[in-house]
Amino acid sequence: MRKNDIFLLDIPLALVLLTRLPLPRLPQAAFTRQAAAVWAFPVAGLVVTTIACLVAMACLALGLSAPIVAGILLTVQVLLTGAMHEDGLADCADGFWGGFTPDRRLEIMKDSQIGTYGVLALLISLGLRWQAIAVVLDLGAMWSLLALAMLSRAAMPFVMLWLPNARQSGLSQSVGRPSAPTVWVGLVLAFGLSLPVLGTASLLLSLIMALAALAWAVVAKVKIGGQTGDVLGGCQQICELAGLLALLPLLPLLA
Repeated sequence: MRKNDIFLLDIPLALVLLTRLPLPRLPQAAFTRQAAAVWAFPVAGLVVTTIACLVAMACLALGLSAPIVAGILLTVQVLLTGAMHEDGLADCADGFWGGFTPDRRLEIMKDSQIGTYGVLALLISLGLRWQAIAVVLDLGAMWSLLALAMLSRAAMPFVMLWLPNARQSGLSQSVGRPSAPTVWVGLVLAFGLSLPVLGTASLLLSLIMALAALAWAVVAKVKIGGQTGDVLGGCQQICELAGLLALLPLLPLLA
């Protein structure tokens, strides 16, 4: 079996890498395919957000308001992912804008303590996502969140492919660099699965999120010379937020 082949075991491997779901122990050989398994990252987003949406549906049925349910939905997502994407965004904010050299920025990003930039990044990101999701729920478009979850995670392998590792250790370095065909499989998968919930709007949102990922990658290249696991987590957050904000004016047209 070649490392670039598509293999169904890549799906649980992607879930192990991107979530905290209780999963059976995978054979050690599966972890040699971490770079090849990135095509399945959108599946991890689909699983996490489907669970969160089902919880939200139950809460709405109980009569809870959309803003409260939006907070619950976000909480479920954070719990199921171990807040790894939010942590990446906060670390990047602290490092990118708290240091004056690439080495110092990487050092700050590795520090487990959170600084002012990280706190502000989380407050702004979570606040905007909370408000946007509340609007989505109020308009009855909850399942559109599945598309955003998949497309934002499909952007992460693109950054892995385009940028070199900024350090010689860490999660991103251990996963390795995916091949271009593997990255494209993930992008096509995410786009194809988004069509049933967003229709032709998937194309516009995909373009906007791709531009957000590109902009984030350029910032990472300038600030630290490449990508890390934190950069990938931050990419997911930036892309999902960009997709959410772009989705809001489209929702009345999709109704």
